[in-house]
Amino acid sequence: MTNLEDYFNILSPNDIRLKNSRIGIETLLYEYIYRAKNPEDIAQLYPSLTLEQIYATILYYLHNKETITNYMTNWLEYCLKSAKEQDENPPEHLLKLRQLKAERTTKISNINEYSVSTR
Repeated sequence: MTNLEDYFNILSPNDIRLKNSRIGIETLLYEYIYRAKNPEDIAQLYPSLTLEQIYATILYYLHNKETITNYMTNWLEYCLKSAKEQDENPPEHLLKLRQLKAERTTKISNINEYSVSTR
């Protein structure tokens, strides 16, 4: 590939993915920028990607630092907002799992109390 942009599908200003992949550049750049992972470590985390794709993503970031920094900031804000919304309004299946966990914890606690008191 000759142009750096040839490595990416730019679906929208907030959705840039690696070609032939569903992986967004934010996924790789998060590992690189915020977790200080080197390209080889990132390649081990995402074996479906080539080292060339990872280096291209990092180079794309370095060539477009201001734009991609804004992209990453928007993505991180979206993730935090989504997590907060889910905490405030959890889906029904999550509420059911929490209820089952609480019931199980209560049963285990009662069993442990019974075991201790009968000794």
